[in-house]
Amino acid sequence: MAVNASRTRLHLAAAVVVWTAAGAAACGRDRSNDAPREPAAVAAPASASGTALFTRRPIGLPPQGEERPMISHVAVADLDRDGLADVLVCDAFRNAVTWVRQAPRGTFTEQTIAPVAAPAHVQVVDVDGDGDLDLLVAALGFLHPNNARIGAVLVLENDGRQRFTTRTLVDRVARVADARAADLDGDGDLDVGVAGFGYDDGETSWLENTGGWRFLPHVLQRLSGGINTVPADFDGDGRPDLVSLISQEWEEIWAFVNAGGGRFTPRLVWGSTNPDFGSSWLSVADLDRDGDPDLLYANGDAFEYAPPNSRPWQGVQWLENRGQFRFELHRLVSLQGATSPEAADLDGDGDLDVLLVTSNNDWDNPKAASLLWLENDGMMRFSLRDIATAPTHLGTVTVGDLDGDGRPDAVTGGMHISRPYDRLGRVTAWMRP
Repeated sequence: MAVNASRTRLHLAAAVVVWTAAGAAACGRDRSNDAPREPAAVAAPASASGTALFTRRPIGLPPQGEERPMISHVAVADLDRDGLADVLVCDAFRNAVTWVRQAPRGTFTEQTIAPVAAPAHVQVVDVDGDGDLDLLVAALGFLHPNNARIGAVLVLENDGRQRFTTRTLVDRVARVADARAADLDGDGDLDVGVAGFGYDDGETSWLENTGGWRFLPHVLQRLSGGINTVPADFDGDGRPDLVSLISQEWEEIWAFVNAGGGRFTPRLVWGSTNPDFGSSWLSVADLDRDGDPDLLYANGDAFEYAPPNSRPWQGVQWLENRGQFRFELHRLVSLQGATSPEAADLDGDGDLDVLLVTSNNDWDNPKAASLLWLENDGMMRFSLRDIATAPTHLGTVTVGDLDGDGRPDAVTGGMHISRPYDRLGRVTAWMRP
């Protein structure tokens, strides 16, 4: 395939700017045996003009001066175990991981936990097994495109009183967009799956926990553009597998099947023949509640277009787990700029809906939605509903019960790389009324 154009791509889901030649790494690659196919193009269901599903509330520190927020990830967890949900923030503009603590109920105060160079993802997890919650952090090292080995995986170790020590599990690697903990080798401690986005020299790997805060890296696949690497037991054998979303010109989803003892077999789950497909986020959820984990896959990256044009292939897909690493793709919605889909029963009717944001949209249109949900009718048919049109440029969303009423609330982060800058938002809580 001839390379005849270059693209500038911003993968907001991983909070990283990528420069690439279209199809460069795919030149001469034989895809004739790739079973996965493109999703059929479908029209988006009619969107309501807005709903009363959530009320909006900015939390934490507001943008300062001329600051344009660049929040790459948010997570909800009760970090101090006081019974109130808090929010953890990866701020790629301020180069810090911060804690928006809720205390007392309804009052949110933000403080910096640790400086981190372009943090991309935070997981709240007891890494060292001492009974308190640590923070596992994926660090890009630098937000903008770079082939330098400046990525890192860090643990912000909690001493039990919310004082944190930075532990470096691995550094001087390809810019890291995601890191998730799981006991991958079955030895009773937590290892780490790693998405090394890089630029054009990234890799998917796992870090073997050998004790004493020592972690041994094992490369699983040398493809750049890794956005997510998520552990889950997809085949029901009791061992956590890894599934990785690879963007750039690859636009593929790969599974790494856990054979035990730290051995993994790569398997292509789905792949696009469109090098401009725009993969933006992958999450795991049992969407149909049949007992096995499925995949929610968004492709909404199109920041190489200024102003952004409509990309009819962008949207959200559900990859239904059919067993033995066979996944059936269902197109849920066509939607420009879709990213960060999260499954939750948003309307309390007993089935799982999908909450999502748009990071790239026609923001000159005041009706362009930034926060939306896909309402499940109970028969796995989904209707798109708008929630809000501001703040714009939302790059990440997570679901959690912030007010303790047993219903899902949400938190979003703004990634304001492109114009316009008239509806800025840094960290926003969305509460069920």
